[in-house]
Amino acid sequence: MLKRIVQLFFVLVGGTLGFLYLPELIHIINLGEVPNWVTSSYAGAVFGAIILFFATFWLADYIVNLMKIMEEAIVRAPVTDVLFGTMGLIVGLIVAYLIGIPLNAINIPVVSTVLPIFVTIFVGYFGFQIGFKKRDELINLFTITRNLGKKKEEEDLEKQDAAFGKQLKILDTSVIIDGRIADICKTGFLEGTLVIPGFVLEELQHIADSSDVLKRNRGRRGLDILNKIQKELPTNVEIYEGDFEDISEVDSKLVKLAKLSQGIVVTNDFNLNKVCELQGVSVLNINDLANAVKPVVLPGEELKVQVIKDGKEQHQGVAYLDDGTMIVVEGGRDYIGKHIDVVVTSVLQTSAGRMIFAKPKLLEKAL
Repeated sequence: MLKRIVQLFFVLVGGTLGFLYLPELIHIINLGEVPNWVTSSYAGAVFGAIILFFATFWLADYIVNLMKIMEEAIVRAPVTDVLFGTMGLIVGLIVAYLIGIPLNAINIPVVSTVLPIFVTIFVGYFGFQIGFKKRDELINLFTITRNLGKKKEEEDLEKQDAAFGKQLKILDTSVIIDGRIADICKTGFLEGTLVIPGFVLEELQHIADSSDVLKRNRGRRGLDILNKIQKELPTNVEIYEGDFEDISEVDSKLVKLAKLSQGIVVTNDFNLNKVCELQGVSVLNINDLANAVKPVVLPGEELKVQVIKDGKEQHQGVAYLDDGTMIVVEGGRDYIGKHIDVVVTSVLQTSAGRMIFAKPKLLEKAL
């Protein structure tokens, strides 16, 4: 089959050459009087096709063998060699075509005809050789480029994660006095740098110097908590010495500082939480965290509590769970100072905390 294709190729080439050049060749040789049909282009095409067809009896076998040798060499060659050699050849032919455009525009016969052919063969050959012999370097180049791209993406993700994890956490007065922030830092759930603004320290100092015993104890507790976080826990703590003299409220200063530093306000103040949300400032509410990890108390469950004091409404008593959750006991005023069993009637959960409403179990049985 391959031999027939080669013969057909030679016949087509011979017909084309005979059609173009055989009549002129007859005139140049000047064979004398010859019939007009012999000098016609169509007769030349027939004669050229016949001549090259007979030539294929000697050349076809050599060409077919050469093509088979090339085929076997290509099949045995690694696919990367063939791929990069072909890519180099294509690039070389494109470059040769671009070089041949100005050469074809020159009206010098040799330059405009022979030289472009030579340039095409020469540049195509070198393009193939460069692609074939530089394949390892090209593979390494593509691999390095891809790895750099992946590495850059990973570094960007790491930077984003690091920026998020190491974002400044700005503490307000209430969360410092509360004290649970130290336990949260100890567990490692709160990452990044804790920022203590100077105006928060001033407020803590004023509370610690208050004439009211309860306020004074709360202020001193807050200072002790800060001292514990700074000295005993592996948490980075920084003091912000700046102040916003045009703002009088501490909460407003905290919001302003969080906006400027793109930090997160850490608080358990319900009102400050709402202000931060309205101002578009990120906020972490300790009460929300406590509510999220607090055991769920459902209506109908029974609890044993100690009624501590009377409530705001008539006949109400107030008790507390071990974690500080307030329990309002309906009709519990008569049991102040006693341990009683109560049945949960409803649960109110807000950012300000969780409140449980219950009634004595004895009253439930009586009903």
